[in-house]
Amino acid sequence: MEKLQHCILWVDDEIELLQPHIMLLEQRGYKVLTSTNGTDAIDILKKNKVDLIFLDEMMVGMTGLETLVAIRAFDSNIPVVMATKNETESLMEEAIGHKINDYLTKPINPTQVLMACKKFLDAERIGKEKFTQNYLSGFSQLSSQMLMPLNWKEWKEVYNKLVNWSVELDKIKDSGLQETLRGKWRECNLEFSKFVESNYIKWLAHKDNERDDNNPIMSPHILDYFLKPTLKVQKENIYLIVIDCLRFDQWMVLREMLASYYTFDTNLYCSILPTATPYARNSLFAGLYPIDIKKYYPQYWAVENNSEDHKQNAFEKELFEAWLKRNRFEHGNKYSFIKIFDTDFGKKIEREFEKYMQNNITAIVINAVDMIAHSRSDHAILKEIAPDEAAYRSLTRSWFMYSSLFNILKTISTQKDAKVFITTDHGSIRCLRGVKVLGDKDTSTNLRYKFGKNVNSDKKAALQMTDPTLFKIPSSGITVSNVFAKEDYYFVYPTDYHQYMAKFRDSFQHGGISLEEMVIPFIKLEPK
Repeated sequence: MEKLQHCILWVDDEIELLQPHIMLLEQRGYKVLTSTNGTDAIDILKKNKVDLIFLDEMMVGMTGLETLVAIRAFDSNIPVVMATKNETESLMEEAIGHKINDYLTKPINPTQVLMACKKFLDAERIGKEKFTQNYLSGFSQLSSQMLMPLNWKEWKEVYNKLVNWSVELDKIKDSGLQETLRGKWRECNLEFSKFVESNYIKWLAHKDNERDDNNPIMSPHILDYFLKPTLKVQKENIYLIVIDCLRFDQWMVLREMLASYYTFDTNLYCSILPTATPYARNSLFAGLYPIDIKKYYPQYWAVENNSEDHKQNAFEKELFEAWLKRNRFEHGNKYSFIKIFDTDFGKKIEREFEKYMQNNITAIVINAVDMIAHSRSDHAILKEIAPDEAAYRSLTRSWFMYSSLFNILKTISTQKDAKVFITTDHGSIRCLRGVKVLGDKDTSTNLRYKFGKNVNSDKKAALQMTDPTLFKIPSSGITVSNVFAKEDYYFVYPTDYHQYMAKFRDSFQHGGISLEEMVIPFIKLEPK
């Protein structure tokens, strides 16, 4: 394919003095149009597709700033680089206010000109070439790495690579590389599912103080590992924010938007099975496995009593307070536990947030990301808006940009010595392959795990669990068995099989075994 020739318009009332620069640009393959005044420049813009404008600040007739206003009235997106001898603050502010993109200082040298062209005309191509080079090299290394058995630490590194490549490819939009990466994701999830199947029960058997590169920190451990050390030394202004169903790639999107306000210390931990809110989030706040929650706090274990998720997690506040009490943390009256389920309540908390800034500890649960995932399954318009992983990340960005959470975090960033922790209970995976599951009418309804009498599915697509107590899940009876979907499979009953196969294909689900669901972030944020 022939390389696209970029067109540059150079506007200067002494254009003849710039001929050496114009010749250099033409030698580098650029098409250069010239004008000695603003009026002619606008006429040229109307007749030609221009990719970049160099604009002199001091011109006879229309000044550079007046010409800039006219250019922006015609096209607000063309990059404009202003050439000036005058670097006064007022001029720069006025130029920036009229959306200048950059400026050159006179006398202009060739390096300045070429750097501006690379920045505005060739940055995407250069970035793509550099990314492709690094990606192919890293891809080859990853393929070799996958031939060897990996431990937990190495799987975290693999996942980190996959996520970073995915986020970078969002900006490059190369369909060939994206297709290759999708294949690598599927290959890695196949091997990760085998890894979990072989090691999960062994992880649960290890003592909490034996967590290392082979035995991950899991849902019941994260408060002890990450929050407790801070609580011991800091008596106020601690914020624990749990965003339901937040994947690591979605956190990377949020991180970009918070980078002006915070520094980050990011860790990856392992969600328990099922990777679903009633189990993983209760375990997180209690600092206990589900079997121990039922044993020590039976009054707060409602998972088997009601199928509605919000009621199954009705006692998170009490479980968190029990954890604080067991660890002898006295918070007095300066403690709040907040659940934000909808926009109106979120805005109310945002308006009143100053009172929470007097707390020793404030815990906040955000349900918006989980609601986006579920709503995408139920509403065709959301699936059209977010048809793939990249668009799903973009939808997360749009939500966060206008969310009460973003405003709350910006407010907290102004508070001296505040400590903020952001985490999640589990992630989600885009489900593309359905598999038949057998079970009776009382079997749980989740698409990625099933609890019920004699539940069964294809071993290729699901992990069978005949004794829940080995997974530190309370047993509901001797005939109850459990299955967890692996990779990107989802369960479909034989009745109306094809109807439900089509309905739930390409939906984001959680509860099963995959990198996206199980390897999840815990981040410590320090205000800048």
